[in-house]
Amino acid sequence: MRVLLIDGHAETGRLSAHLLDLYKAALPAGSEVERIALAELTFDPVLHAGYTAKQAWEPDLAAAAEAIERCDHLVLAFPMWWGGEPALVKGFLDRVLLPHFAFRYHDHDSMWDGLLAGRSADVLVTMDTPGIFLRFAYSNSIVHRMRKQIFGFCGFKPARFQGFAPVRRGGAEKSMAKWQKHITALARSAGKGRTKEKLTPLAAFLAYQAASSSADKS
Repeated sequence: MRVLLIDGHAETGRLSAHLLDLYKAALPAGSEVERIALAELTFDPVLHAGYTAKQAWEPDLAAAAEAIERCDHLVLAFPMWWGGEPALVKGFLDRVLLPHFAFRYHDHDSMWDGLLAGRSADVLVTMDTPGIFLRFAYSNSIVHRMRKQIFGFCGFKPARFQGFAPVRRGGAEKSMAKWQKHITALARSAGKGRTKEKLTPLAAFLAYQAASSSADKS
């Protein structure tokens, strides 16, 4: 099983990185692991024209897309800021999960195909909001977005979410042993439940992008 670990913190060496270290250590023997720290990538996180104009991938984003296509299981870790992912993570997702690579709308109805099907995902999110408050006061909005509107939309199944809270005032230190057990359970069951054949849309996406560029110049 090929596993891609993505550290979404804006700085390296933070709690998100430590949780990924624990995840990696608990993976089944023989797992092939790649790792990306978004803080170390060079790219413009703003999708300037939405989907109305081509915005070429920088080399780091092209390499990340290749890693996503290679993986069988993806793990994304980040801190929750203002109820959502950091801007760096949002920008990365906006820039990489593009039509014809991550998904494709149908021509004659409102449905779509998830082009990254055949893969599974785990999302590890640190926060100060207690889990019960996240659920009942905020309706688990970040949970639903990550599991259903982002990874599920692109075909990842199962897509799991695990929150780690609270972090501040020594919460991380007090809860680390319990958190490690949760991470170990996730890592040991990584990839289970995948039922679809893994799709490999990258070559077709690049060809589509090249054809679009040629049409624009003609």
